[in-house]
Amino acid sequence: MSIIQPLKYQRPFLKWAGGKFRLLPKILHHLPQGKKLIEPFVGSGVVFLNADYDRYLLADINPDLINLFKDLKRGKGRFIDYCSTFFTEANNTEKKFYELREHFNKLKPGEERSALFLYFNRHGYNGLCRYNRSGGFNVPFGRYKRPYFPESELEFFAKKSQRAEFRCQSFRASFNGSRQGDVIYCDPPYLPQSLTANFTDYTKQGFSYDQQVELGYLAERARKKGVITTISNHDTIVARDIYEKADKVTYFDVQRFISCDGNNRTKAKELLAIYG
Repeated sequence: MSIIQPLKYQRPFLKWAGGKFRLLPKILHHLPQGKKLIEPFVGSGVVFLNADYDRYLLADINPDLINLFKDLKRGKGRFIDYCSTFFTEANNTEKKFYELREHFNKLKPGEERSALFLYFNRHGYNGLCRYNRSGGFNVPFGRYKRPYFPESELEFFAKKSQRAEFRCQSFRASFNGSRQGDVIYCDPPYLPQSLTANFTDYTKQGFSYDQQVELGYLAERARKKGVITTISNHDTIVARDIYEKADKVTYFDVQRFISCDGNNRTKAKELLAIYG
């Protein structure tokens, strides 16, 4: 009897809160064939890396994230080598981290800022991406003994990104640009699991309840022009109400891995709402 080997998925080069690597089997199962995959909330790009489409439109409202992807696509191996120069023992100290963070917050978009964004992703606390009200990056030092430089993951991303277009734009713009035959996957900042919890705020603009509702409405509208949309979110009473007009909603438990304390990593309920 032959042994069926488990599927192997490509890991992203970025750490990302709420990353979907462990949910790939469920997500990919619900993504149909199409001309192009559109991701209005691309995050680490893990779905893009493991999906199979001819073209990709990958968007986010975080300019640092999109500029990093663009510089990697354009610079390829040369840019990867440049990024590696920041991963040194001398740069893995609290003093140097905060010096580089202050420098980063004064930089204009360019390869140095993009390379430092990757440096902070691997040297900062828990791989978080957070900004203050003034737009300054403010994640604290992570205190890792030897931060991993994701060279092979960067190379894979750079190669596949030649089939992708990256845009810094709102989720509305991504939906408005969709056409019949396109497929949309949405991984928005999640609804709070309880009524007293705060909404995810990974950009200075945040993501409100009204935007959550608007996302559901846009998925309904996209369905009318032949675009299939799949949305991830927490499985809550509010979410079920927002996605009540979806054609299908599937539910499952997920292990949370954001906490640094492994003993406090508990299961959460999530859903996938599919329109079309």
